[in-house]
Amino acid sequence: MGRRHRQREKLTAPTSAYRNADGAVLTLRGSMTPATRREYAAVLTGSPLDREDAWQRAVEFLFERLVVEWEIGGVSTSRQKELLGRFRIASADERQFVRDTLREHLAAHFPELQAP
Repeated sequence: MGRRHRQREKLTAPTSAYRNADGAVLTLRGSMTPATRREYAAVLTGSPLDREDAWQRAVEFLFERLVVEWEIGGVSTSRQKELLGRFRIASADERQFVRDTLREHLAAHFPELQAP
């Protein structure tokens, strides 16, 4: 067969699922490109005048880049736009679960990155 007709195997990043006490499951991607890592570092350092804003933006940045699926109460969300919308309306406890999970995931998979 010619080069055009060969099926290319699509690479997929490994994922990890994290569950909270309420049964919610957050599935995170296990890889980030070097460019994404640099972009995250820039977002995290942010404006020296507003550290809180930089911290919030860093959490949202990681959420956008790493979350593959979020299941809450048996309802699964996996489309990027819907995930971000769901995160923005999340309760304080849900946001805490997401932040804790992102920190745990960064420590396990990306130890060179500073967690928000």
